[in-house]
Amino acid sequence: MAPMAAERSHLRTQQDRVMTTTKTIEMAAQHDNRYRLLVDSIIDYAIFMLDPQGNVASWNRGAERFKGYKDNEIIGQHFSRFYTEEDRATDLPGRALQIAATEGRFEQEGWRVRKDGSLMWAHVLIDPIRGEDGSLIGYAKVTRDLSERKATQEALHESEQRFRLLVQGVQDYAIYMLDPLGRIASWNRGAQRFKGYTDAEIVGEHFSRFYTPEDQATGLPARALRTAAKEGRFEAEGWRVRKDGTQFWAHVIIDPIRGEHDELVGFAKITRDITERREAQKVIEDTRARFIQSQKLEAIGQLTGGVAHDFNNLLAVVLGNLHLARKRLPQDRKLLQLIENSIHAAERGATLTKRMLAFARRQELTTGPVDVPELVRGMAELLQRSIGSTIPVSTQFPLQLPLAFTDANQLELALLNLTVNARDAMPEGGTITIAAREARLGTEAVPGLAPGSYICLSVTDTGEGMDEQTLARAAEPFFTTKGVGKGTGLGLSMVHGFVEQSGGRLILKSTKGQGTIAELWLPEAEAGALRNAAPETDLSVPPLPPLRVLVVDDDPLVLMNTAAMLEDLGHAVLEASSGEQALRVLRRSESIDLVITDQMMPGMTGLQLIEALQAEHAALPVILASGYSELPEDGPTGHLRLNKPFEQSELARALVISLRPEAQVLPFRPKHG
Repeated sequence: MAPMAAERSHLRTQQDRVMTTTKTIEMAAQHDNRYRLLVDSIIDYAIFMLDPQGNVASWNRGAERFKGYKDNEIIGQHFSRFYTEEDRATDLPGRALQIAATEGRFEQEGWRVRKDGSLMWAHVLIDPIRGEDGSLIGYAKVTRDLSERKATQEALHESEQRFRLLVQGVQDYAIYMLDPLGRIASWNRGAQRFKGYTDAEIVGEHFSRFYTPEDQATGLPARALRTAAKEGRFEAEGWRVRKDGTQFWAHVIIDPIRGEHDELVGFAKITRDITERREAQKVIEDTRARFIQSQKLEAIGQLTGGVAHDFNNLLAVVLGNLHLARKRLPQDRKLLQLIENSIHAAERGATLTKRMLAFARRQELTTGPVDVPELVRGMAELLQRSIGSTIPVSTQFPLQLPLAFTDANQLELALLNLTVNARDAMPEGGTITIAAREARLGTEAVPGLAPGSYICLSVTDTGEGMDEQTLARAAEPFFTTKGVGKGTGLGLSMVHGFVEQSGGRLILKSTKGQGTIAELWLPEAEAGALRNAAPETDLSVPPLPPLRVLVVDDDPLVLMNTAAMLEDLGHAVLEASSGEQALRVLRRSESIDLVITDQMMPGMTGLQLIEALQAEHAALPVILASGYSELPEDGPTGHLRLNKPFEQSELARALVISLRPEAQVLPFRPKHG
């Protein structure tokens, strides 16, 4: 019994072992099946085995999806077929297996080939598989298709490259990055062009070096970054400094650059050199301001002309009445002296008004022989009043000086301009000297002047003087150093134009801190001009029979004064206050011998009245009495002009000239002006 029991016990033990082994095998198979199911279910990775020679031993669905082969098409084939021809030529598949076997791992990204020949960018991992005894029994190969990521990376890289080329290609803007502390992180060609630094010289340096010392002292660079970080933008214009130390006017924008979590990672800075635009804008603004100032000057000229014209009429009345009163005075020396003083004062007023009218009107040059010392002495009081009593004016003239050939009125205005400029150049006081001399010039003796004889009239001051840049631009239209509202910049340009038109030249000599000399080079009048000039003495006026004279003037005071002087000469006077009334008077009366008419009248001017008279009474003599107002060049001709204010003797001569042209009577020449 005992042996049989023992045998049965042994048999049961063997059966149990078999059953245990069978269960173990079944469990291992089940476990293996689970791994196989797991690997086969993965479709985003190609996971397969290679034998030690590199032949494919297994194949999952991910491998089939990526590479296009079914398991029956690829198992047993060498895995090198997945590599490009270039990689196979360098034996990359063999080297991959060797590295995996010797180093325990091979990892790489590269192009791989699908069944249809297309390429994919793959991440490859190869691990060796070894038995319990350490022998190599194959390789596990895991591949992931990264084509989309590769395409995205390449697109991003291409976009970054294009953006880099775009930024680098911009030359009209400096575009660069700063780190959060203000150090330069990138540099484009525009920045190099504006500021003069290469990227090797400037990257890593602080951007504050582009600011002026004054801006650095006030902390402007740091404030700009704080403003950009806090408010999202900083924008300003100001002076910036180049590498060579020169400055340019810049328009600057600074924007903050923030990361994915809104952290500050730096700043984008864009700078544009707008120096030329600023200069052009400044020129436009200066020109506009000076143009407005010139318009003010024009308005002042028009106002001056109007006021002077009306004042001239009043002086004509005063002078006429004073002359008539003097003739009727009793022999009272004291009273006669008072009348004479009043006449002299009125004549001085007439001189001023004529100069004002000459300033206000536009006229072509009326050139002729001019005695320069006499002209200067004649306007000495006007010059002194113009510059004030604190600056003395002295003159230096030779005992004999030839006559200059120019326009006397324009020369007076030029001299007044130069004297006022000299005064303005001496805010602390000084002296002005007006001198003249004769000069005979050879070829190229004075630039711009032809050889010949000239009178050099100069105005010298002891003022601030001008530097070379200011002196070079002093005669330019609208250029002034006095500031807007204190000068138009037209004075010297007007003098320059007048002298050039006279055939001469304006020459300015100045040194900073040593005063200025303004020289007017004027052509000398021909020899004998003084001798041939008409004498200033009055000639006797031949008597005229009593006339019927029609006087036309819209100013009743002037009208009454002219009528009084004519009646005192023994003539009968008819009066009219307008051109239309004068025509009505003429049509009612056929016995009028002469007409004297004012020019500036409302409704119908004197020239328009003369045209109407010539149409109806062609032989009727007409005298046009006017101040220095502008007259149209295309107006009627053949009439005599009598300048206001006029004396009774001048009126008498005008009557004789109008009625007896053959009489040897001195034509009217103004005493005042």
